[in-house]
Order: sequence, then structure tokens, then C-alpha cells
Amino acid sequence: MRSWLLLSTLLVLACTRADAQKVGEVDTAFQWLGPNHKIVVDAYDDPRVQGVTCYVSRARTGGLKGAVGLAEDKAEASIACRQVGPISVPQPLPRQEEVFSERMSVLFKRLRIVRMVDSERHTLVYLTYSDKLVEGSPQNAITAVPVDRATPLPVK
Repeated sequence: MRSWLLLSTLLVLACTRADAQKVGEVDTAFQWLGPNHKIVVDAYDDPRVQGVTCYVSRARTGGLKGAVGLAEDKAEASIACRQVGPISVPQPLPRQEEVFSERMSVLFKRLRIVRMVDSERHTLVYLTYSDKLVEGSPQNAITAVPVDRATPLPVK
């Protein structure tokens, strides 16, 4: 019994990502029951590029469904990635890589952030969008972080 409990705890911890740090939120609509609808702003530090943080704002559905985690958040999101310190890339980056992913509904819908390397312009491009098992959304947002040419930007 003890080993099953330890294994399940480790599995839950492995599947839980603590990438996002909440920056703030604003209410957009009052709900009589449950939390209000809101816009939340989270900060994500790029796990493979030191000195870059992405700020993502998106809608969070409130009400009873939102309170118990059954609501499906809207697909719209905005992203702004910025240099917040000296940029360094310790290991070569893939040309395109998903760097963050977060659930937007109980099943099948996720917010995704993909980093693309534009080697010619020495720039990191970040794209946010949501997808769904059956039908994703074409709504997306993009931002770019230029990297000083003196800073190596190794690509796999």
C-alpha cells in the first residue's frame, strides 16, 4: 500500500508543471455563484533560454463550472516575451519547440506556447495558441525577442 501511495504521489508531481507565476488578474464579469469571470496574467520563464520571460494574458471562466474546474476557457490569449536579464543559451535549441502547455478545460483543450528560432535575424519568436482534440482555434498571438549578435544562439 505504501509503495502504491508513493508511486502515485511521484506521478502526480511529475505531471504537474509549476512553470507559471501569477502576476495579477482583473474581474470582467460578476457571477452570483462561484468566482467572477476574469483575465489573468501569468509569467513563464523560458526553461532553456536564461533571461527571457513570457507574459501571457487570457480569460478564465468563473461561475459554478469555473469553481469546480469544469469550465472551458476561451481560446483568446495575448503574449509578450521580453529580455529580463542577460540572455544565455546553455545548450543548442531545436528550431521549433513547445516550451509551455497548460490545460484550459477538463478534457482536450490546451494553451500552448511554442518557441521558434529565427537564426537569420538572431531572434527568438514565441507563438501562443490553443488546440482542442477535435477542432483547435486559429486565434493566436506572436511576439519576438531579438538576441544580441554577440550572444551565441546555438541551434540543433
